[in-house]
Amino acid sequence: MKKVILLVDVQNIYYTTRHIHHCNFNYNEFWAQATANRQVVKAIAYAIDRGDEKQRQFQNILRAIGFEVKLKPFIQRSDGSAKGDWDVGITLDAIEFAKLTDTVVLASGDGDFDLLASRLQKNHKVSVEVYGVRELTAASLIEAASKYIPIENKLLLKPSSN
Repeated sequence: MKKVILLVDVQNIYYTTRHIHHCNFNYNEFWAQATANRQVVKAIAYAIDRGDEKQRQFQNILRAIGFEVKLKPFIQRSDGSAKGDWDVGITLDAIEFAKLTDTVVLASGDGDFDLLASRLQKNHKVSVEVYGVRELTAASLIEAASKYIPIENKLLLKPSSN
């Protein structure tokens, strides 16, 4: 059985899905698709901790699905800008765990990961599957991926109509 690691850039997926599709990402369906007929070696969701109760409930849902949730504090700068970036953490974990897997699944549309995708394939001989919202996923990342899966249809949680 092939081995897989899942790495999810939670902020990127949340904001891009909301912006384009006006709904939420379906983490259960993502897990089902990304892990089908594969052994999960590691699954990590990278998020920002704002100390919000609703956010804690969401993080517990991710844990129940099977994700380890890594949190970074939300930092509000004095100039009003905010910092909450997991790019380096995701990259370090991808490189560290690449030796244990056949496939790295990255859920993010961030073009900063194009070099990571290329290096993982070249240096670690793993395939890199990228899930992202097509309109907001960097073309360079799509090109660098072994396989690109757009976030649409079953990967979206449609709001219930009451």
